[in-house]
Amino acid sequence: MEKPLKILAVVGPTASGKSALAVKLAKALDGEIVSADSMQIYTGMDIATAKPTPEEMEGVPHHLIDFVPPTRRYSVADYVVDAKRIIAGIAERGRLPIVAGGTGLYVDALVGNLCFDDAGVDEEVRARLQKELACRGPEEMYRKLAALDPELAEKLHQNNTGRVLRALETMEVTGQKMSELQRRAAAAPKLYDACYLGIEYSDRELLYNRINRRVDRMVEQGLISEALAFYTERREYQTAQQAIGYKELADYFEGNCTLEEGLENLKKRTRNYAKRQLTWFRRNRSIHWIDAGEQTTDEEIFQRALEIARRHLGD
Repeated sequence: MEKPLKILAVVGPTASGKSALAVKLAKALDGEIVSADSMQIYTGMDIATAKPTPEEMEGVPHHLIDFVPPTRRYSVADYVVDAKRIIAGIAERGRLPIVAGGTGLYVDALVGNLCFDDAGVDEEVRARLQKELACRGPEEMYRKLAALDPELAEKLHQNNTGRVLRALETMEVTGQKMSELQRRAAAAPKLYDACYLGIEYSDRELLYNRINRRVDRMVEQGLISEALAFYTERREYQTAQQAIGYKELADYFEGNCTLEEGLENLKKRTRNYAKRQLTWFRRNRSIHWIDAGEQTTDEEIFQRALEIARRHLGD
């Protein structure tokens, strides 16, 4: 059996600096970046998702960014298939695959070899569950999942309706719990030998200040206009409305709050999202956490990450 392919995985909460770190590592180690961000995949959703600009990419190839129309359904299973194919291509070119992003489910499904097989998809069952969600609400659907698969429910937030419905659909169509499918996948041979690098902030206020400043920059870059365009076509772009930055500003467009209130709500929800990201990644004990303290420079973070990466790669 072939040895698992050595890769890097750069993770962390939003606005932590992981994208810039991944670029620096790619330039130092002759790598290419495979994005693990569930919203940066969509075309047109540039500012709200903090999609890296060509200048920020610094000539490093980035994959799985800006390639899916926001009208199209794109599942975790789709992501895993595409990412595996791209990683194989990077390795064939003799370069280092670097998975980078803050969507923990994407990272775990790809690197952790979790099972998200779409063989159990049934459009009729899915449509019925979606109607049930509309009638009963996310809390009731989450309780339903907790009764059927408590192990999986413990890992999910009740507002993650996509995963909750997918788990219910899987059980109804296949008769198997998603947690059991995941357990089998975890026992399967690993494709990748990953070195996980994570950026954290022991002083949480430093991270929150970065988030607040990022939102201010987004506004300067044209966030309001971008969000309004998707709001205007909201029936067509259901996926886009789930992106942080669009749904918060919808209240402003509908006249339910002032722009200042909408932006403050956006900052608050982004901070809450960062907390959930950290909670998710904290479960992975393989992550090498690098603390970005107030006195820590970006260069120091990079050098520490590079040292860990080279040790893993055997350089």
